[in-house]
Amino acid sequence: MGQRPRLLLFDVDGTLILSGGAGIRSVNQAFLRLFDVPDAMARCRPDGKTDPAIFREVARQTMGRDLSAEEVAKVAEAYLEALEDEVRTSAGYRVMPGVPRLLEALAPLTHLVLGLATGNLERGARLKLERADLNRYFGTGGFGSDSEDRTALVREAIRRGALEAPGPLGPEDVVVIGDTPRDIEAARGAGAICVAVATGSVSLEELRRHGPAAALSDLADPGAFLDLLESL
Repeated sequence: MGQRPRLLLFDVDGTLILSGGAGIRSVNQAFLRLFDVPDAMARCRPDGKTDPAIFREVARQTMGRDLSAEEVAKVAEAYLEALEDEVRTSAGYRVMPGVPRLLEALAPLTHLVLGLATGNLERGARLKLERADLNRYFGTGGFGSDSEDRTALVREAIRRGALEAPGPLGPEDVVVIGDTPRDIEAARGAGAICVAVATGSVSLEELRRHGPAAALSDLADPGAFLDLLESL
């Protein structure tokens, strides 16, 4: 009997890559251009939030009001326009430890479907992964452009991923890999399990307090990750 199908949904920032502040600088550029607001991200902690939620939070912090749906779309457009150059030129951009080796190990396994579950707008996620040639591993996913709510975008990632899976997926067959408590909570809310990884801004101890199925210091050992996956 073959191995049971699994859907692995990876977060982007802090899990697969660090953009070196490219996203923050791009939001700053968008708000300066559209609303004449400098340093818009100064008081916002973006970790685990969706891009549309970040845009709205920044507007409330800097202008004392929410954005209309039309304004969110305009901010997104300006943000993505800035992000392309910011990612390309970011001196602090890097791939997280072990990620290329892990993806190379996972990609040939036909019982696995690899996808994304990220608060980034889809185009933003693709721009961030493109620099490291990582898009080729991820044919599906859920994004901040699908929903401002992280749990809802994970559900959408599961729906799409199930269409590519070689068999039915149960809740225990969907694994979200992320670096923030919001990844853990969204996975739980969507009926999936979460492997937390402490490669972002949240410590291993803090991640464990939120009750993931497992927590790792990093993804540097593909063999250990595969062994863990088999045990879940």
